[in-house]
Amino acid sequence: MPQSRSTQSQSGQSEGGQSQNGRNQSGRSGGRSGSGRRKKGLAPEEVARTAVEHVVEMTGRESEGVIALERTDDGWKVGVEVVESGRIPDTNDILAVYEAELDDEGNLLSYRRTARYYRGRFDRDKR
Repeated sequence: MPQSRSTQSQSGQSEGGQSQNGRNQSGRSGGRSGSGRRKKGLAPEEVARTAVEHVVEMTGRESEGVIALERTDDGWKVGVEVVESGRIPDTNDILAVYEAELDDEGNLLSYRRTARYYRGRFDRDKR
């Protein structure tokens, strides 16, 4: 019986893990957790990866990683740290934080640089 249920839930679902009517097999809308709270669209980890791709494409810079991820009313706000200027040794690199705003499907709505600092000196420079 569990095998039959698994087959049904996979075949009737769209890419977002939901059936075509926006509800999972239990009748609840939302993601795999069944909490019913998750909106349609990408999972947080997918949003983070997509934001990095957008920032790297827009800036032409190498990403260090995601440092913030926040759900908003209109989608997501993601902080991406990038190497603005690579130096030798890398402790002299200049890093920046870009804030990217994405909608629920991962489309870039806006982005901006919010901070710039030498690697390892972010807190000292903010004082």
